[in-house]
Amino acid sequence: MFPIRDHNPSGRKPYVTWALIAANVLIFLSYWPLFDNPRALTLFFYDWGMVPAQVTHQGAYSGIVSSMFLHGGLLHLAGNMLFLWIFGDNMEDEMGHMRYLFFYLACGIGAALAQVMAAPDATVPTVGASGAIAGVMGGYLLLFPKARVDVLIFFIFLIRIITIPAWIMLAIWFGLQLIGSVGTDATQGGVAYWAHAGGFVIGGLLTLPVLLRKGGQAFWSRTHGHPPHPDAEYTYTRSHIPTVRRKR
Repeated sequence: MFPIRDHNPSGRKPYVTWALIAANVLIFLSYWPLFDNPRALTLFFYDWGMVPAQVTHQGAYSGIVSSMFLHGGLLHLAGNMLFLWIFGDNMEDEMGHMRYLFFYLACGIGAALAQVMAAPDATVPTVGASGAIAGVMGGYLLLFPKARVDVLIFFIFLIRIITIPAWIMLAIWFGLQLIGSVGTDATQGGVAYWAHAGGFVIGGLLTLPVLLRKGGQAFWSRTHGHPPHPDAEYTYTRSHIPTVRRKR
């Protein structure tokens, strides 16, 4: 289940979301040549990533922030930026540009600290914007649980696009992070499940003041979990590319 877009248009241009995406892409391109040299790439991640043991025993806190703008590969970057593109604009619309920026950074820092608490002696660098973006998703779930999201479904040879409420997709995603955090050893590297789960919870908590400012329960009663504006509608048109038949 992979989200490709939501039906929740934003009322203002998401300059901060665009800037965060641009920063992540440009920083990734700046060290792209290191992927041809695994040793140099590993040393780079040790210098700029977040190493829990260094945070715990050496007070190396700078990596908590810098690691949020690093990614371990092209697919890692593309997946994170897609999630940020889908859910970030609406959170920025509700919070305003600067509040949203501080919210994003706070979620990323909180997610990194959750990973440190789960594995304080881990020596494997942690990189990625996933924790901060998980916070964006947690806040989105609180404000727009019934916003419609188009997801791409892969099941063996079956590929379909279906539309489901945001809460189903986000609840499944969060559940998978919880299962992963219990079923894996956080000291051995791999997916930072604790950072994902921690960022998601922190994002929800930090969005509570926004919800209360909108009226809390009264806001939900008015919108019934839907965005407080008309949904974006997408139409599919027939392709003009001619079909080429296989020669026998």
